[in-house]
Amino acid sequence: MTLASSALALSALGGAALAQTGPIRVGVVTPLTGTYAGIGQQVKWGLDLAARQINAAGGVAGRPIELIYEDSEANPAVAVQKAEKLFQLGKVDFLTGTVNSGATLAVGQVAERNDRLMATTVSFADSITADKCSPNVFRVNARAGMQSAALADWMASTKPNANVFYLGPDYEMGRSTVAAFKSAAEDKGAKTVGEVFAPLGNKDYSPFFGQIRSARPAVIYTSVAGNDTVRLFTQLAEFGLTRNVQVVGASGTVTSQNLPAIGKAADGFVTGVGYATAIDTPENKKFVADFQAANKAAPDLYGADSYGVLFFYKAAVEKARSTDTDKVRQAMRGLQWSTPQGLKTMRAGDHQAMQEMYAMRVKDGKFEMVGRVKAEAAIGPDTCTRF
Repeated sequence: MTLASSALALSALGGAALAQTGPIRVGVVTPLTGTYAGIGQQVKWGLDLAARQINAAGGVAGRPIELIYEDSEANPAVAVQKAEKLFQLGKVDFLTGTVNSGATLAVGQVAERNDRLMATTVSFADSITADKCSPNVFRVNARAGMQSAALADWMASTKPNANVFYLGPDYEMGRSTVAAFKSAAEDKGAKTVGEVFAPLGNKDYSPFFGQIRSARPAVIYTSVAGNDTVRLFTQLAEFGLTRNVQVVGASGTVTSQNLPAIGKAADGFVTGVGYATAIDTPENKKFVADFQAANKAAPDLYGADSYGVLFFYKAAVEKARSTDTDKVRQAMRGLQWSTPQGLKTMRAGDHQAMQEMYAMRVKDGKFEMVGRVKAEAAIGPDTCTRF
């Protein structure tokens, strides 16, 4: 089913299909300021575009989607306060937008207390749908382990048995992504020669460079994101650490949002991702054109998955014929829905979306596809035991 036909099918249900009336309110707790403001901008662009298209096609069973934004400042404590406000005062039906993995985990507990559902479109930490899974939390984007599957597969074929040094941000996402890729890379013969974790919003990475030089890696893996990536890549190039070294990283390290600011320092970088503008399908080409027309900028994985999450909510409400938490939760489990990168399936056991993964390389300021892994091979085992 296409995105357009899905919207039309929903509008055909008619308002009588739902017990509730009025707009479906979706709270968005996302960083609109701070280090991750660029990511929050993509989240907002994707959500705004999807809401306009859904509402223009008749809404969800005749009910419009209303988005209510709160700035999380990429701070888990602030995100919790804003989520509580949206649930208690804003009376939102659903929540999305969290970026920082720590924020997603914390806001997930708020969602449970308020008997509401949330879905992240950005957070990578495997724990969100693994040992810290929640019955009220869903993830429509690829987790760290899925990104690692595509990237490790590419590295094994191009840099077999490589010595790898790891540099991540010092919080849940950074440590999770490093651990996930280290496991995947070592399983394919890579050797770990060191790791460091820098504070979020770090301005100077040079104190770590001596340790990197002495380790003599063939590959440097990093999972910094947003403005931190610009500083890291610029400093790596200035200090000559990228000569004869392959730099690879997590999905959110280099995106269309920060690539212009990184410039030539990003050339040759390879990542494992669940979305790229280079996906050659009619659905993605239309999405990219619509996104660029609306925002005068290209979508990245955050914009694409934030766009897709409203179609996920829409399809679940259509199936449940309600916005009741228990009914929608049940409808979401095993649900298939259309997204710019293709059909996704929400795995019932851990609330993790299944999707094909890609290895993408930056060349002359653009991403090119250099590998792919099927959804079944990328997702890994279901280790959630809470529900």
